[in-house]
Amino acid sequence: MKELPHGGDIYSIPGPVLDFSANINSLGIPEGVKQAVVSSVEGCVHYPDPLCRELRRALSEHESIPPDWLVFGNGAADLIFRLVWAVRPKRAVIAEPTFLEYGFALESSGCHIVSHRLRREEGFAVTRRLLDDLTPGTDLLFLCNPNNPTGRTIEPALLLAVVHRCAELGIRIVLDECFQDFLDDPNAHTLIPLLKEFPHVVILKAFTKIYAIPGLRLGYALCSDPALVQRLEQCGQPWAVSIPAQAAGVAALRETKYLERTRNLIRSQRERMIQELRLFGMDAVDSEANYVFFRAPRPGLREFLLDRGILIRSCANYPGLDEYDFRAVVRLPKENSRFLAACREF
Repeated sequence: MKELPHGGDIYSIPGPVLDFSANINSLGIPEGVKQAVVSSVEGCVHYPDPLCRELRRALSEHESIPPDWLVFGNGAADLIFRLVWAVRPKRAVIAEPTFLEYGFALESSGCHIVSHRLRREEGFAVTRRLLDDLTPGTDLLFLCNPNNPTGRTIEPALLLAVVHRCAELGIRIVLDECFQDFLDDPNAHTLIPLLKEFPHVVILKAFTKIYAIPGLRLGYALCSDPALVQRLEQCGQPWAVSIPAQAAGVAALRETKYLERTRNLIRSQRERMIQELRLFGMDAVDSEANYVFFRAPRPGLREFLLDRGILIRSCANYPGLDEYDFRAVVRLPKENSRFLAACREF
């Protein structure tokens, strides 16, 4: 049986824990989304709409794009594998450390992977060094913005330079924007307004993290290349998105005040966590997302916190990282206080 190499694996932990390992919105599921899911249950006697028509209309308006640029999936992870199977790359570049499913998907297709390592001494930022790894013969580039697990965003001018280089070389870009909605100003970093100009770009987003519904599984891809969109649809099962998930997505798009509350919470609590962790001798990166990436001064922090009922994400299985590296989500103030108090004791 394959082990889950990600955060949120509370099922392997005996007893209740305060989960800081999964990058989920700590405000919980919006009330309107809960009500929509409950109301949708009666409809589960039918197959889901394979085209997600109602959700497609709502999301098309929300993202200001044509509805036929959207592909829905059973979470963003589903779409990552579909993309790889649709493109069938022979050579792909991944900027690492980053979300592990990119590599798993590429390995499943037998693709040769070039690991572009983000450097600790550069704060794990994407730099112009990436351009050197974009060479003729490369088929695909995976980028995560903001990156998981570091929380760093890519400087917009550099991202555009990467996009233009890929266009010149015929490289498709998969840009994972699943954590964009946690940023103070998501519009400053997204490439969605430029999709018409750049059909070689595929953007991934999800309802999972920002609306705290990982158990429902709802992600989507945006792309202006009709041929690739068609292949993405063909590479997935016909009923990938359940009736409750579709209902949750439609309801979530109405939750504008919830997003404002989320960003206000993350902004204040993230900075607090970074500063206090540094006071305790932890090397915390300047994250811009809803989680903090940091390095402990000695091994054993995960076990120490688990003994105190707190679960964090060990990043030891990320390329280029080790047992000293960790990620913790930003939770509610009292919960963060408990986490920080325990870290102070370490």
